[in-house]
Amino acid sequence: MRRYLALIVALLFGLCVFAGTASAMKRSKFGQDDRHEMAEEVDFEQSDKTFDWKMVMPWSEGLLFYDVAQHFCDTVRLLTAGKVDITPYSAGEIVPAMQSFEAVQQGTAEVGHDWPGYWKGKNEAFVAFASVPFGLDKEGYNIWLYERGGAEMMDKLYGRYNMKALPGGNVGQELGFFSNKKATSPKDFKGLRLRTPGWWMDIMTNFGASVSPLPGGEVYLALERGVVDAAEFSSPAITYPMGFDQVTEYVIEPGVHQPSCQNALFFNKDAWNKLPKHYQEIMKIAAKETQMWSQAWQENLNAKAIKALQDKVEFVKMDKETLIEMRKETKEYLDNKVKQRSEMAKKVLNSQEKFIQEFDAWRKMRSGVNEPIPYEEYVEGNFWYYE
Repeated sequence: MRRYLALIVALLFGLCVFAGTASAMKRSKFGQDDRHEMAEEVDFEQSDKTFDWKMVMPWSEGLLFYDVAQHFCDTVRLLTAGKVDITPYSAGEIVPAMQSFEAVQQGTAEVGHDWPGYWKGKNEAFVAFASVPFGLDKEGYNIWLYERGGAEMMDKLYGRYNMKALPGGNVGQELGFFSNKKATSPKDFKGLRLRTPGWWMDIMTNFGASVSPLPGGEVYLALERGVVDAAEFSSPAITYPMGFDQVTEYVIEPGVHQPSCQNALFFNKDAWNKLPKHYQEIMKIAAKETQMWSQAWQENLNAKAIKALQDKVEFVKMDKETLIEMRKETKEYLDNKVKQRSEMAKKVLNSQEKFIQEFDAWRKMRSGVNEPIPYEEYVEGNFWYYE
Protein backbone atom coordinates (compact mmCIF):
# COMPACT_ATOMS: atom_id res chain seq x y z
CA MET A 1 0.00 0.00 0.00
CA ARG A 2 2.81 2.38 0.87
CA ARG A 3 4.37 1.80 -2.56
CA TYR A 4 1.14 2.78 -4.27
CA LEU A 5 0.79 5.89 -2.12
CA ALA A 6 4.40 6.87 -2.92
CA LEU A 7 3.73 6.38 -6.64
CA ILE A 8 0.59 8.51 -6.48
CA VAL A 9 2.44 11.29 -4.62
CA ALA A 10 5.25 11.22 -7.17
CA LEU A 11 2.79 11.46 -10.07
CA LEU A 12 0.94 14.33 -8.43
CA PHE A 13 4.21 16.16 -7.82
CA GLY A 14 5.23 15.67 -11.45
CA LEU A 15 1.90 17.01 -12.66
CA CYS A 16 2.26 20.06 -10.43
CA VAL A 17 5.75 20.79 -11.75
CA PHE A 18 4.57 20.38 -15.35
CA ALA A 19 1.54 22.58 -14.73
CA GLY A 20 3.70 25.21 -13.08
CA THR A 21 6.17 25.20 -15.93
CA ALA A 22 3.42 25.33 -18.53
CA SER A 23 1.66 28.19 -16.78
CA ALA A 24 4.95 30.12 -16.68
CA MET A 25 5.24 29.94 -20.48
CA LYS A 26 3.26 32.99 -21.61
CA ARG A 27 4.70 32.85 -25.13
CA SER A 28 5.82 30.16 -27.55
CA LYS A 29 9.37 28.88 -27.25
CA PHE A 30 11.94 31.52 -28.20
CA GLY A 31 14.13 29.90 -30.85
CA GLN A 32 14.77 26.38 -32.07
CA ASP A 33 17.60 24.09 -33.13
CA ASP A 34 17.20 23.28 -36.83
CA ARG A 35 19.39 20.20 -36.51
CA HIS A 36 16.69 18.38 -34.52
CA GLU A 37 14.27 18.19 -37.44
CA MET A 38 17.05 17.08 -39.77
CA ALA A 39 18.19 14.39 -37.31
CA GLU A 40 14.67 13.01 -37.02
CA GLU A 41 14.34 12.66 -40.78
CA VAL A 42 17.67 11.05 -41.65
CA ASP A 43 17.36 9.75 -45.20
CA PHE A 44 20.89 8.48 -45.72
CA GLU A 45 22.99 5.60 -44.48
CA GLN A 46 26.50 5.32 -43.12
CA SER A 47 29.05 4.74 -45.84
CA ASP A 48 31.94 2.27 -45.99
CA LYS A 49 33.66 4.02 -48.89
CA THR A 50 37.18 5.36 -48.36
CA PHE A 51 38.63 8.65 -49.53
CA ASP A 52 42.24 9.87 -49.55
CA TRP A 53 42.32 13.64 -49.96
CA LYS A 54 45.00 16.29 -50.09
CA MET A 55 44.76 19.64 -48.29
CA VAL A 56 46.75 22.70 -49.40
CA MET A 57 47.20 25.99 -47.57
CA PRO A 58 49.23 29.22 -47.38
CA TRP A 59 50.84 28.08 -44.10
CA SER A 60 54.12 26.44 -43.24
CA GLU A 61 54.08 23.73 -40.60
CA GLY A 62 55.62 26.07 -38.03
CA LEU A 63 52.60 28.41 -37.97
CA LEU A 64 49.70 27.67 -35.64
CA PHE A 65 47.32 28.16 -38.57
CA TYR A 66 48.72 24.85 -39.81
CA ASP A 67 47.70 23.23 -36.52
CA VAL A 68 44.15 24.51 -36.96
CA ALA A 69 44.01 22.90 -40.41
CA GLN A 70 45.57 19.72 -39.02
CA HIS A 71 42.98 19.61 -36.24
CA PHE A 72 40.18 19.53 -38.82
CA CYS A 73 41.87 16.70 -40.73
CA ASP A 74 42.39 14.73 -37.52
CA THR A 75 38.78 15.23 -36.44
CA VAL A 76 37.45 13.97 -39.77
CA ARG A 77 39.72 10.94 -39.56
CA LEU A 78 38.52 10.15 -36.03
CA LEU A 79 34.83 10.55 -36.86
CA THR A 80 35.08 8.37 -39.97
CA ALA A 81 37.35 5.77 -38.34
CA GLY A 82 40.00 6.57 -40.93
CA LYS A 83 37.76 6.11 -43.96
CA VAL A 84 38.19 9.77 -44.94
CA ASP A 85 41.88 10.55 -44.64
CA ILE A 86 42.86 14.16 -45.42
CA THR A 87 46.61 14.81 -45.56
CA PRO A 88 47.64 18.45 -44.99
CA TYR A 89 50.51 19.83 -47.06
CA SER A 90 52.47 22.96 -46.17
CA ALA A 91 52.81 25.86 -48.57
CA GLY A 92 55.15 24.87 -51.37
CA GLU A 93 54.88 21.11 -50.95
CA ILE A 94 52.30 20.74 -53.72
CA VAL A 95 51.70 24.33 -54.84
CA PRO A 96 53.02 27.75 -53.71
CA ALA A 97 51.18 29.40 -50.82
CA MET A 98 49.10 31.80 -52.87
CA GLN A 99 48.10 29.16 -55.44
CA SER A 100 46.16 27.00 -53.00
CA PHE A 101 42.88 28.61 -54.09
CA GLU A 102 43.41 27.64 -57.73
CA ALA A 103 44.69 24.19 -56.75
CA VAL A 104 41.39 23.36 -55.06
CA GLN A 105 39.32 25.10 -57.70
CA GLN A 106 40.93 22.96 -60.41
CA GLY A 107 40.97 19.72 -58.40
CA THR A 108 44.74 19.41 -57.89
CA ALA A 109 43.82 19.12 -54.19
CA GLU A 110 40.41 18.31 -52.78
CA VAL A 111 40.43 20.78 -49.89
CA GLY A 112 42.19 23.93 -48.73
CA HIS A 113 42.51 26.06 -45.60
CA ASP A 114 42.98 29.82 -45.73
CA TRP A 115 42.50 33.34 -44.47
CA PRO A 116 39.87 34.42 -47.04
CA GLY A 117 41.28 37.95 -47.32
CA TYR A 118 44.14 36.59 -49.42
CA TRP A 119 41.71 36.35 -52.33
CA LYS A 120 40.80 40.05 -52.28
CA GLY A 121 41.90 40.35 -55.91
CA LYS A 122 39.19 37.92 -56.99
CA ASN A 123 36.40 39.64 -55.07
CA GLU A 124 36.49 42.28 -52.32
CA ALA A 125 33.92 40.26 -50.39
CA PHE A 126 36.50 37.63 -49.43
CA VAL A 127 38.06 40.08 -46.97
CA ALA A 128 34.80 40.41 -45.04
CA PHE A 129 34.93 36.68 -44.27
CA ALA A 130 38.46 37.06 -42.87
CA SER A 131 38.45 40.22 -40.77
CA VAL A 132 37.06 43.73 -41.11
CA PRO A 133 38.77 46.73 -39.46
CA PHE A 134 36.68 47.68 -36.40
CA GLY A 135 34.40 44.78 -37.33
CA LEU A 136 33.36 41.46 -35.81
CA ASP A 137 35.27 39.88 -32.97
CA LYS A 138 35.34 36.09 -32.56
CA GLU A 139 32.00 36.00 -30.75
CA GLY A 140 30.48 38.23 -33.41
CA TYR A 141 31.76 36.03 -36.23
CA ASN A 142 30.30 32.92 -34.62
CA ILE A 143 26.85 34.47 -34.23
CA TRP A 144 26.89 36.06 -37.67
CA LEU A 145 28.23 32.98 -39.47
CA TYR A 146 25.98 30.39 -37.86
CA GLU A 147 22.83 32.35 -37.01
CA ARG A 148 22.70 35.31 -39.39
CA GLY A 149 23.41 33.62 -42.73
CA GLY A 150 27.11 34.43 -42.90
CA ALA A 151 28.21 30.84 -43.55
CA GLU A 152 25.70 30.57 -46.39
CA MET A 153 27.06 33.77 -47.95
CA MET A 154 30.60 32.46 -47.58
CA ASP A 155 29.60 29.22 -49.30
CA LYS A 156 27.90 31.15 -52.08
CA LEU A 157 30.99 33.27 -52.73
CA TYR A 158 33.37 30.31 -52.91
CA GLY A 159 30.71 28.52 -54.96
CA ARG A 160 31.33 30.95 -57.81
CA TYR A 161 34.74 29.31 -58.13
CA ASN A 162 33.63 25.66 -58.13
CA MET A 163 34.04 25.24 -54.38
CA LYS A 164 32.14 24.45 -51.20
CA ALA A 165 33.14 26.48 -48.11
CA LEU A 166 32.78 26.16 -44.33
CA PRO A 167 34.07 28.31 -41.45
CA GLY A 168 37.34 26.73 -40.36
CA GLY A 169 38.81 28.35 -37.24
CA ASN A 170 39.24 31.69 -35.54
CA VAL A 171 42.42 32.66 -33.66
CA GLY A 172 41.16 35.84 -32.03
CA GLN A 173 42.25 39.46 -32.25
CA GLU A 174 45.56 40.26 -33.88
CA LEU A 175 48.39 42.29 -32.39
CA GLY A 176 48.95 45.78 -33.70
CA PHE A 177 52.18 46.92 -35.36
CA PHE A 178 55.59 45.78 -34.15
CA SER A 179 57.50 49.00 -34.64
CA ASN A 180 60.76 50.83 -34.08
CA LYS A 181 58.88 54.12 -33.90
CA LYS A 182 56.14 55.13 -31.48
CA ALA A 183 52.92 56.02 -33.23
CA THR A 184 49.87 56.94 -31.20
CA SER A 185 48.20 59.55 -33.43
CA PRO A 186 47.37 59.76 -37.17
CA LYS A 187 50.20 62.21 -37.87
CA ASP A 188 52.70 59.70 -36.45
CA PHE A 189 51.85 57.21 -39.21
CA LYS A 190 52.55 59.68 -42.00
CA GLY A 191 55.64 58.55 -43.88
CA LEU A 192 55.99 55.27 -41.96
CA ARG A 193 56.82 52.21 -44.02
CA LEU A 194 54.33 49.56 -42.93
CA ARG A 195 53.58 45.91 -43.64
CA THR A 196 49.87 45.03 -43.62
CA PRO A 197 47.51 43.43 -46.18
CA GLY A 198 43.89 43.77 -47.25
CA TRP A 199 41.70 46.78 -46.62
CA TRP A 200 43.92 48.10 -43.83
CA MET A 201 46.70 48.53 -46.38
CA ASP A 202 44.53 50.99 -48.31
CA ILE A 203 43.28 52.75 -45.17
CA MET A 204 46.78 53.29 -43.79
CA THR A 205 47.84 54.62 -47.19
CA ASN A 206 45.12 57.24 -46.75
CA PHE A 207 46.86 58.24 -43.50
CA GLY A 208 50.06 58.89 -45.46
CA ALA A 209 51.91 55.64 -44.72
CA SER A 210 53.88 53.71 -47.34
CA VAL A 211 52.39 50.23 -47.19
CA SER A 212 53.47 46.82 -48.52
CA PRO A 213 51.68 43.45 -48.10
CA LEU A 214 54.87 41.41 -47.58
CA PRO A 215 54.45 37.63 -47.10
CA GLY A 216 54.81 36.53 -43.50
CA GLY A 217 58.11 34.80 -44.15
CA GLU A 218 59.72 38.07 -45.27
CA VAL A 219 58.60 40.27 -42.38
CA TYR A 220 61.42 39.56 -39.91
CA LEU A 221 64.20 40.41 -42.37
CA ALA A 222 62.33 43.49 -43.56
CA LEU A 223 62.13 44.77 -39.97
CA GLU A 224 65.72 43.81 -39.20
CA ARG A 225 67.12 45.53 -42.29
CA GLY A 226 64.92 48.60 -41.98
CA VAL A 227 63.00 47.92 -45.18
CA VAL A 228 59.85 48.58 -43.12
CA ASP A 229 59.46 50.58 -39.93
CA ALA A 230 56.55 48.56 -38.59
CA ALA A 231 54.67 45.37 -39.37
CA GLU A 232 51.77 43.26 -38.17
CA PHE A 233 51.05 39.65 -38.99
CA SER A 234 48.69 37.80 -36.65
CA SER A 235 47.66 36.98 -33.09
CA PRO A 236 50.17 36.99 -30.21
CA ALA A 237 50.70 33.22 -30.13
CA ILE A 238 51.23 33.01 -33.88
CA THR A 239 53.49 36.07 -33.97
CA TYR A 240 55.67 35.31 -30.95
CA PRO A 241 57.66 32.46 -32.58
CA MET A 242 58.35 34.73 -35.57
CA GLY A 243 60.59 36.84 -33.32
CA PHE A 244 59.55 40.34 -34.38
CA ASP A 245 60.20 41.51 -30.82
CA GLN A 246 63.91 40.78 -31.36
CA VAL A 247 64.21 43.55 -33.96
CA THR A 248 61.65 46.12 -32.72
CA GLU A 249 61.12 48.20 -29.58
CA TYR A 250 57.34 48.73 -29.52
CA VAL A 251 53.99 47.13 -30.27
CA ILE A 252 51.30 49.67 -31.20
CA GLU A 253 47.94 48.59 -29.87
CA PRO A 254 45.12 47.76 -30.34
CA GLY A 255 44.98 45.69 -33.53
CA VAL A 256 42.03 47.56 -35.00
CA HIS A 257 42.76 46.12 -38.44
CA GLN A 258 41.64 42.64 -37.29
CA PRO A 259 39.40 42.41 -34.21
CA SER A 260 39.49 38.69 -34.97
CA CYS A 261 41.07 36.45 -37.58
CA GLN A 262 38.62 34.10 -39.30
CA ASN A 263 39.70 31.11 -41.41
CA ALA A 264 37.82 29.05 -43.98
CA LEU A 265 37.87 25.49 -45.28
CA PHE A 266 37.15 25.21 -48.98
CA PHE A 267 36.47 22.04 -50.95
CA ASN A 268 36.56 21.25 -54.65
CA LYS A 269 32.85 21.07 -55.46
CA ASP A 270 33.14 17.97 -57.62
CA ALA A 271 35.03 16.14 -54.87
CA TRP A 272 32.50 17.33 -52.28
CA ASN A 273 29.55 16.11 -54.36
CA LYS A 274 31.13 12.65 -54.61
CA LEU A 275 31.17 12.31 -50.84
CA PRO A 276 28.32 10.24 -49.37
CA LYS A 277 25.88 12.38 -47.40
CA HIS A 278 27.08 10.75 -44.18
CA TYR A 279 30.61 12.06 -44.75
CA GLN A 280 29.40 15.51 -45.77
CA GLU A 281 27.63 15.85 -42.42
CA ILE A 282 30.78 14.72 -40.62
CA MET A 283 32.77 17.39 -42.49
CA LYS A 284 30.33 20.07 -41.33
CA ILE A 285 30.48 18.92 -37.71
CA ALA A 286 34.29 18.67 -37.81
CA ALA A 287 34.51 22.19 -39.25
CA LYS A 288 32.29 23.65 -36.52
CA GLU A 289 34.21 21.77 -33.82
CA THR A 290 37.45 23.17 -35.26
CA GLN A 291 35.94 26.67 -35.21
CA MET A 292 35.06 26.41 -31.52
CA TRP A 293 38.18 24.53 -30.40
CA SER A 294 40.57 26.91 -32.15
CA GLN A 295 39.23 29.91 -30.24
CA ALA A 296 39.70 28.46 -26.77
CA TRP A 297 43.05 26.90 -27.68
CA GLN A 298 44.40 30.00 -29.35
CA GLU A 299 43.20 32.57 -26.80
CA ASN A 300 44.82 30.56 -24.00
CA LEU A 301 48.07 30.61 -25.97
CA ASN A 302 47.64 34.32 -26.73
CA ALA A 303 47.58 35.11 -23.01
CA LYS A 304 50.83 33.19 -22.51
CA ALA A 305 52.46 34.85 -25.52
CA ILE A 306 51.56 38.35 -24.30
CA LYS A 307 53.16 37.63 -20.95
CA ALA A 308 56.36 36.61 -22.72
CA LEU A 309 56.29 39.63 -25.04
CA GLN A 310 55.82 42.13 -22.21
CA ASP A 311 59.34 41.36 -21.03
CA LYS A 312 60.80 42.21 -24.44
CA VAL A 313 58.92 45.14 -25.99
CA GLU A 314 56.98 48.20 -24.84
CA PHE A 315 53.27 48.14 -25.63
CA VAL A 316 52.03 51.54 -26.81
CA LYS A 317 48.32 52.34 -26.81
CA MET A 318 46.84 54.58 -29.50
CA ASP A 319 44.80 57.38 -27.97
CA LYS A 320 41.01 57.44 -28.14
CA GLU A 321 40.89 60.33 -30.61
CA THR A 322 43.10 58.37 -33.02
CA LEU A 323 40.82 55.34 -32.84
CA ILE A 324 37.80 57.52 -33.56
CA GLU A 325 39.52 59.08 -36.57
CA MET A 326 40.58 55.65 -37.84
CA ARG A 327 37.02 54.40 -37.39
CA LYS A 328 35.68 57.29 -39.47
CA GLU A 329 38.26 56.70 -42.21
CA THR A 330 37.41 52.99 -42.23
CA LYS A 331 33.69 53.60 -42.66
CA GLU A 332 34.28 56.08 -45.46
CA TYR A 333 36.62 53.64 -47.21
CA LEU A 334 34.22 50.70 -46.94
CA ASP A 335 31.16 52.73 -47.97
CA ASN A 336 32.72 54.69 -50.83
CA LYS A 337 35.17 52.17 -52.28
CA VAL A 338 34.69 48.57 -51.22
CA LYS A 339 30.90 48.51 -51.52
CA GLN A 340 31.13 50.18 -54.92
CA ARG A 341 33.68 47.68 -56.24
CA SER A 342 31.73 44.56 -55.28
CA GLU A 343 28.01 43.99 -54.93
CA MET A 344 28.74 40.87 -52.90
CA ALA A 345 31.01 42.83 -50.53
CA LYS A 346 28.24 45.37 -50.08
CA LYS A 347 25.75 42.62 -49.21
CA VAL A 348 28.09 40.92 -46.74
CA LEU A 349 29.20 44.14 -45.02
CA ASN A 350 25.62 45.39 -44.75
CA SER A 351 24.65 42.08 -43.16
CA GLN A 352 27.48 42.33 -40.62
CA GLU A 353 26.66 45.94 -39.83
CA LYS A 354 23.00 45.07 -39.30
CA PHE A 355 23.99 42.36 -36.84
CA ILE A 356 26.30 44.75 -34.97
CA GLN A 357 23.46 47.28 -34.65
CA GLU A 358 20.94 44.70 -33.46
CA PHE A 359 23.37 43.14 -30.98
CA ASP A 360 24.35 46.51 -29.53
CA ALA A 361 21.65 46.76 -26.85
CA TRP A 362 22.58 43.38 -25.37
CA ARG A 363 26.28 44.18 -25.63
CA LYS A 364 25.76 47.32 -23.53
CA MET A 365 23.54 45.51 -21.05
CA ARG A 366 26.36 43.01 -20.45
CA SER A 367 28.99 45.68 -19.87
CA GLY A 368 30.71 45.56 -16.53
CA VAL A 369 30.60 41.76 -16.27
CA ASN A 370 30.94 40.59 -19.87
CA GLU A 371 34.65 39.82 -19.59
CA PRO A 372 36.83 38.30 -16.85
CA ILE A 373 38.61 41.10 -14.98
CA PRO A 374 41.01 40.62 -12.04
CA TYR A 375 39.55 41.75 -8.70
CA GLU A 376 42.19 44.46 -8.17
CA GLU A 377 41.42 45.99 -11.58
CA TYR A 378 37.67 45.79 -11.08
CA VAL A 379 37.53 47.59 -7.77
CA GLU A 380 39.63 50.38 -9.27
CA GLY A 381 36.94 50.79 -11.93
CA ASN A 382 39.10 49.62 -14.83
CA PHE A 383 36.35 48.13 -16.98
CA TRP A 384 33.93 49.22 -19.69
CA TYR A 385 30.56 50.26 -18.32
CA TYR A 386 27.63 51.75 -20.23
CA GLU A 387 24.98 53.68 -18.36
